[in-house]
Amino acid sequence: MTTLVRWDPIREMMQLQNMVDRLFEAELASTLPLWRQTAGAWALPLDVIETEDEFIVKASIPGIDPNELDISLADNVLTIKGEIKAEEEAEDVRYHLRERRFGMFQRSISLPVPVDADKVEAVYEHGVLTLHIPKAEEVKPKHISIKKVS
Repeated sequence: MTTLVRWDPIREMMQLQNMVDRLFEAELASTLPLWRQTAGAWALPLDVIETEDEFIVKASIPGIDPNELDISLADNVLTIKGEIKAEEEAEDVRYHLRERRFGMFQRSISLPVPVDADKVEAVYEHGVLTLHIPKAEEVKPKHISIKKVS
């Protein structure tokens, strides 16, 4: 016996979207919230804050020795590279959940205005890397005072 079902294009589009979501769900669900994978390395999520005088860049990188980070600034492009080493796995254990990321990571961002690379300060505290990148003097806003004429 054949059942006739009224054609509903919206329902079919939703079914297609659900199928595509399920296809990528397993792979992306574990990687996107904290890290995005690009070209074999993990791209580091950053917060970039701009003030009148500087850029402040923050990155959460717990479990890494700050001496093993490679931070460079060339042609207004900031690059942060490093590697979080994996723990040795014991053969007689079974993981129920394993979400922490290990391996190489790298992130490069272009800063929108010239900066003073010689005055960059980097601090690593409680697993958070904070960079203070001062803007170049020629791009900082100039305050012009008004003289009163009597």
